[in-house]
Amino acid sequence: MRSTFSGLEIAKRSLFAQQTALQTTGHNMANANTIGYTRQVVNMVASRPLEAVGMTSSVLPGQIGQGVEFDHINRIREKFLDNQYYNENKNYGDWSVRQDTLEKLETIVNEPSDTSIRTVLQNFWNSWQELSKSPENLTARAVVKENALALTDALNHVSSQMRDLKSDLTDNLSVKATQIGTSLSQIANLNKEIRRVEGLGNDANDLRDQRDVLVDGLSKMVNITVTDTDNGYHIKMGNADLVTGIEVNQTVDSDFLTDAAANGDLVSGEVKGLIESRDSIVTGFQKQLDNMVKTMAEGDVKVTLPAGTVIRAGTELNGTPYSSDTTLSADLEVTVKGINGLHQLGYSLNGDVTAGIPFFTLKPGETEFSAASITVNPAIVDNVENIASSLRTYTDTTDSTVKVIKGNNGLALLMQGLSGKSFNFDPDHTGTTVLNGGTIDEYFRAMVGEIGVQSQEAQRQASNQKLLVDQVDSRRQSVSGVSLDEEMSNLIKYQHAYNAAARTMTTFDECLDKIINSMGVVGR
Repeated sequence: MRSTFSGLEIAKRSLFAQQTALQTTGHNMANANTIGYTRQVVNMVASRPLEAVGMTSSVLPGQIGQGVEFDHINRIREKFLDNQYYNENKNYGDWSVRQDTLEKLETIVNEPSDTSIRTVLQNFWNSWQELSKSPENLTARAVVKENALALTDALNHVSSQMRDLKSDLTDNLSVKATQIGTSLSQIANLNKEIRRVEGLGNDANDLRDQRDVLVDGLSKMVNITVTDTDNGYHIKMGNADLVTGIEVNQTVDSDFLTDAAANGDLVSGEVKGLIESRDSIVTGFQKQLDNMVKTMAEGDVKVTLPAGTVIRAGTELNGTPYSSDTTLSADLEVTVKGINGLHQLGYSLNGDVTAGIPFFTLKPGETEFSAASITVNPAIVDNVENIASSLRTYTDTTDSTVKVIKGNNGLALLMQGLSGKSFNFDPDHTGTTVLNGGTIDEYFRAMVGEIGVQSQEAQRQASNQKLLVDQVDSRRQSVSGVSLDEEMSNLIKYQHAYNAAARTMTTFDECLDKIINSMGVVGR
């Protein structure tokens, strides 16, 4: 005969199971807006049935059901979507950093505008044109000097801003390294805590959510692969083990990340974007700008010296040395070393015919022309009469001395003409310059165009990756996210089941009351 009291146990188990389901549903609803929260579901199973008690095998048909139990509270999460999210998130992090860097570069260059380098460069060439109209005018020479100073100041300022941008990228790299190290330590600690909790037979769902939030953030910073093992997450970056169970395998700093990028372990993510932005994008543009400045100051360029030009003794042109002052009888095409080389061929207003001076010089302590080191010759800054504009001299018959024809504008015209001359920007044939030949303006426009194209590409890639990340995350949320409508339906369902279990227990209680208090008293 079956036990009458077993019905109470069945009802009790149902009450406990439905109560747990109600509490879990409430937990889901409370965390509907919690970032990284994964929907939880109570896994209910039928309790193990029992045969009727007897000395031998029961002759009663079937087994006695024992109601319902729950064995786990499961997180509804799909690992495949997590891995997809990690893969798309790392690329989004990479391109978003590059986009930000290139946008800052565009702001630094500030083209086209009335205050850009192209504008001050054009003002510099135009001032030589004005000087050619009145070579003896000190005001015109002062304008040349001021425009030259404006040009060098603009170049120095752009170089300084790019240097600051590189420094900011380096600082951000250190910050990211600290964030990565902190996340790895927290993941290792959560691995330990999850193993302890689940080793006692409990479900560490909320701790797993916290760990997954950390991994999501980590996946944007560096490329990672995640393997769920018995000891917890095993996280790798390329061939480098970052976390194995409760152990953090790497001390993450800027040097480690830079080396990882060099050896191929770090291939994407925000950190890769920072390193590429610093070492490739910003550095590359800075080298291009330095090359333009160096070429403008002392790069090879062909000019045509007009007939009547007096070449100083000791000058070498086209490989030919001049041992004495020589007056050209016809136009002569020569190759000079940029603005400095051309300026040294001319004669200044101070009447010195012995030696020309370079127009641009280096700042103290510098050894090579660059955007950061170029400055106007202090002798010109102190005295504008040192600006050369003439190419001719004459011998004064009264005292037989050689003097400058101060009204000659030959050099000023040639200097202004450099704006349309083709310079050799790659004399060593390295193939690393944006242009091998062309005018200074064309070279600078090519640099600016290159930044614009790279910025547009980075913006496109970042936008596309953001769409992919959002799409994968939307799919994850459709699986793991909390739907308040669904939870409300579950709430009603479990409430009815709980009420039914309570009614069942009341029914069994009434049956027991009849047996205990009413049976055996019939007829009394």
